Amino acid sequence: MSKLTDVPKRILIGRALRSDRLGETLLPKRIALPVFASDPLSSVAYAPGEVLLVLSIAGVSAYHFSPWIAVAVVVLMFTVVASYRQNVHAYPSGGGDYEVANTNLGPKAGLTVASALLVDYVLTVAVSISSGIENLGSAIPFVVEHKVACAVGVIVLLTLMNLRGVKESGTLFAIPTYVFVAGVFTMIAWGAFRAVVLGDEMHAPTADYEIKPEHPGLAGFALVFLLLRAFSSGCAALTGVEAISNGVPAFRRPKSRNAATTLALMGLLAVTMFCGIIALAAATGVRMAENPAKDLVHDGVPLGPDYVQNPVISQVAEAVFGDGSFLFIVLAAATALVLFLAANTAYNGFPLLGSILAQDRYLPRQLHTRGDRLAFSNGIVLLAGAAVLLVWIYDADSTRLIQLYIVGVFVSFTLSQTGMVRHWNRHLATERDQAERRRMVRSRAINAFGAFFTGLVLVVVLVTKFTHGAWVALLGMVIFYVTMTAIRKHYDRVAEEIAAPDGPSDDIVRPSRVHSVVLISKIHRPTLRALSYAKLLRSDTLEALSVNVDPVETRALREEWERRGIDVPLKVLDSPYREITRPVIEYVKSLRKESPRDAVSVIIPEYVVGHWYEHLLHNQSALRLKGRLLFTPGVMVTSVPYQLQSSEAAKRRARREQEWSKRAPGAVRRGPAEERAKDSSPSQ
Repeated sequence: MSKLTDVPKRILIGRALRSDRLGETLLPKRIALPVFASDPLSSVAYAPGEVLLVLSIAGVSAYHFSPWIAVAVVVLMFTVVASYRQNVHAYPSGGGDYEVANTNLGPKAGLTVASALLVDYVLTVAVSISSGIENLGSAIPFVVEHKVACAVGVIVLLTLMNLRGVKESGTLFAIPTYVFVAGVFTMIAWGAFRAVVLGDEMHAPTADYEIKPEHPGLAGFALVFLLLRAFSSGCAALTGVEAISNGVPAFRRPKSRNAATTLALMGLLAVTMFCGIIALAAATGVRMAENPAKDLVHDGVPLGPDYVQNPVISQVAEAVFGDGSFLFIVLAAATALVLFLAANTAYNGFPLLGSILAQDRYLPRQLHTRGDRLAFSNGIVLLAGAAVLLVWIYDADSTRLIQLYIVGVFVSFTLSQTGMVRHWNRHLATERDQAERRRMVRSRAINAFGAFFTGLVLVVVLVTKFTHGAWVALLGMVIFYVTMTAIRKHYDRVAEEIAAPDGPSDDIVRPSRVHSVVLISKIHRPTLRALSYAKLLRSDTLEALSVNVDPVETRALREEWERRGIDVPLKVLDSPYREITRPVIEYVKSLRKESPRDAVSVIIPEYVVGHWYEHLLHNQSALRLKGRLLFTPGVMVTSVPYQLQSSEAAKRRARREQEWSKRAPGAVRRGPAEERAKDSSPSQ
């Protein structure tokens, strides 16, 4: 089967790369910015809209609070960026929040952070893709009519791009990300110029609509709760900030400094775009509603179910550039594309974190190895599968999905910054250099303020979003936590069970005797080869074993056995119900019961075929027998292969494919590989 899929695999993801080429996949800052920061940069396409959607519950009069909410988001963004700049210098190995919490707060805190991040990475893909589909659907009706299928298609395409390798995908992602950033800044600058210098009045397409408030005249605690909920929705702009601290190993040297610079640039760009869009939305009179069909009214009449509510950024662009203008179309296309590519933040963070967790035995070992293109292929595929499931369950509706969002982010923010405070406390206890102590005290103050602020926001998010869907994210975190704990216990139990003892044990005691059994169905070349091999073992007892399913065939087997004069006793087991596996298993168990200190060696002749479909026609009984015998203590199973002509043809095909691809793909461990001589063979 691997031969059948190898050529399509090479076409889709490219030629396999040697381990010593890992350094070639590292990213310069200009590529690292769109790769790791596309999520927080693109969130300005939907975060302002989420703020206005929540405020619309109290009517258009509540919109005047949006600038203050934007200021709070900006303060939080700068706090988080400043805090994470300390992280990337202190922990440059790529563990990010997980490593910080695990090292300073203990394994349970580390596992909590890991669970939160894994959930949030999956949601990042689902939300970004769904939002991008909705933006694209405003221009192409077909996309809206089939948005789940289109979203799944985009996820599959993004998965293939990432399987090709982070550097290649980063180059592809850089262009639309920079076009989007340039488009938003152009829109903000031109809008400000028109309003301040030219004195133009810009009107969004919804400026003439009225909002029918669900709860008019909110005041006191109800109003505070509404503002806190709007703030928590605006905090979606911070998602993905932690990805840079998790992806430090992917940066070029000096890794920590490049990562810190990228963090600062990302924060500056994100807050400027977020504030600019909020300001232009207020200036152009954008109207948004959670239920636009009922709550948006024009000339006293609700707009009805046929109305499609465009995102805030689209409405602002239409007001500033004009509907159908070149710049409007460019920005709309770049916005839709960058939202698709924003999921790449998760495609870089999830597999790397999964590899670290697998190394720590919290996830299956398969997630720890790199694939053919030096990317963590298994983690990429797992992330894609989980995101597809979420998109299907929530019908690719970003408004429903976003309610699950950002809970995990602020769990990791809070625990990570708390861990950093303890990190600095530990180092201050031993540091004597005054200049270094001052630097540590300053870093501790930044992380302490970050822990307090993000912890406060976490409480706000949980209180305001719990009943709106945040409980699903918490449930996902609990499932990840319990699953990873169970995996770690399993690995620990197995490691303890198979550990080599210091003294004598049953495993190194030589068996009293070896009883070899050759399974046969008829006399042919594979049977004769298996018998010859069994004689070579010089077992204490050797016998051939057959199962009587068809009396005629069994009689013919006995006659042929005697005619050939084979000097191995033939034992035939009766099987009145025409079973093969059960009689053999029971016979082997009876041998073990009679002589518990004896080892039983079961020798099975097998065909080696050259085509995947031939496997369906041969060796099925042998596979079932081996599967059952694996659970029988004291039994060794040996396969004696017999190569058919088709296998020789397959060998020649494999040789040609190997010459074409230069090397067969192998499992490559995480992290930089040691330099190898060009003529050395690849490790497996």
